[in-house]
Amino acid sequence: MQIDLRTVSIEPLRNTFDHLVRRFGDKPASRYQEGSYDIQAAENLHYRPTWDPEQALYDTSITKIVMEDWYVLKDPRQFYYSTYTLARARQQDTTEANFNFVESRGLDAMLPDDLKRIALNVLVPLRHAAWGANMHNTFICGYGFGTTFTQPCMYHAMDQLGIAQYLSRLGLLLGDTEALTAGKTAWLEGEAWQPLRRYVEDCLVLRDPMELFVAQNAALDGILYPLVYERIVDDFLSTRGASAVAMLTQFMNDWFGETRKWVDSVLRIVASESEPNRLVLQEWTKTWSERAAAVMLPIVELALGSGADEALGEVVDAFKVRMKKNGIEI
Repeated sequence: MQIDLRTVSIEPLRNTFDHLVRRFGDKPASRYQEGSYDIQAAENLHYRPTWDPEQALYDTSITKIVMEDWYVLKDPRQFYYSTYTLARARQQDTTEANFNFVESRGLDAMLPDDLKRIALNVLVPLRHAAWGANMHNTFICGYGFGTTFTQPCMYHAMDQLGIAQYLSRLGLLLGDTEALTAGKTAWLEGEAWQPLRRYVEDCLVLRDPMELFVAQNAALDGILYPLVYERIVDDFLSTRGASAVAMLTQFMNDWFGETRKWVDSVLRIVASESEPNRLVLQEWTKTWSERAAAVMLPIVELALGSGADEALGEVVDAFKVRMKKNGIEI
């Protein structure tokens, strides 16, 4: 008996969904495109918000920024649910391994008392700031427009919640429950923390989702993360014998480096859309970055003392250079 094997090519009846054909042409779409483009609810909305009847449920006029097509705000990481959760699962495995390594080998007990105190005083209260960032990005997701923009904002919100939990674990490991209580007291009553607390609470009542994006994800994160996790943890604590703290906060450094590319992409695209957009972004960025620098100074002084001014100045200069690359002059 002879058997002939032949390859049969079966042409699909449809390459993708009609709305993606209209945007990208009649060709197979990626999973990111299928899960991100042109799925924003925009028509046949049943009611207007009772708290603001002049506004539609999903209303682009809530922000001063005007975009011809909000879907141009593409996430350069192309995160949709699957790729996002897979990426974070890998990072969580690494973080869990770091915590287990520090705890199993007693590296936490080997930390010098003065360095442990600085780590607890600076890092533990920041879990409340991270919770605020979670709330801010949840608001942006709820009131922003275009899934390519709002979807990564929700991922960003959950990342900030994870950071708050990692900082809580660090506090429990280095100082038990007393460290969390002391961190909460510092956030509510500590003189050095009240400017940052006011910043976070003022952001909670911002109504413009794009201004909130600038205030939280660009200005505050853009100054806080380099100052705390690079200058204080990596450059100050680690070089003095507290490298275990750097292991426990590795996720924050990696996360900021990754998400900064997305934040920069959003700012660059919005600024290049029109001159009015660029001027609005420039005003917001200048106002909020100056305030973010001011609120971080007393916190950095808790660790660096007289060296805080120099460290802050270098980080602010680097932030200005970063914004200039996005078309925003400060």
